[in-house]
Amino acid sequence: MTTWVALLRGINVGGNHRLPMASLVALLTGLGAGDVRTYIQSGNVVFTAGAREGEAMGGRLRDAIQDAHGFAPHVLVRRANALELVIERNPYPDAAAEPKTLHVYFLDTKPPTPDVDGLEAIRGEHESFELDGDVLYLHLPDGLGQSTLAARAEKLVGVPATARNWSTVTKLSGLAASAPD
Repeated sequence: MTTWVALLRGINVGGNHRLPMASLVALLTGLGAGDVRTYIQSGNVVFTAGAREGEAMGGRLRDAIQDAHGFAPHVLVRRANALELVIERNPYPDAAAEPKTLHVYFLDTKPPTPDVDGLEAIRGEHESFELDGDVLYLHLPDGLGQSTLAARAEKLVGVPATARNWSTVTKLSGLAASAPD
């Protein structure tokens, strides 16, 4: 068995796309996932499954949520060891001390033609970013809410993404590390 992390985009935000975590656990369990554990209410899940099952879980889970709840969120699934690499490769280690200023955009794929010049052009004075394969790191010391860079990053990178703050990334990595193998 392999440990996996699923990141669901846009659930339980502003009263939209309500998905109770107990339902999410039940859906994943029904799809054959084991040791399913969630973190906070925004669609962060650690589970175990075989290699083929885990790789296919994003689409299967999206379809199961559509059938059960009437909406189909974007679901990104990664092997748990991918989170370890995200943490190891963090280009802003000093920002980890203020985890709400550091964000990771998990990209569906490595973008073929990211508009790095566009990202640079809208970057705020204190903001910085680093594109590393299928991950975009954003350091936003002035906060996420007012950042044009954060708001437009996905469009300029050119592939679907879902973002998590550093606290969530490290918590999910810890949950994954404690999963039985």
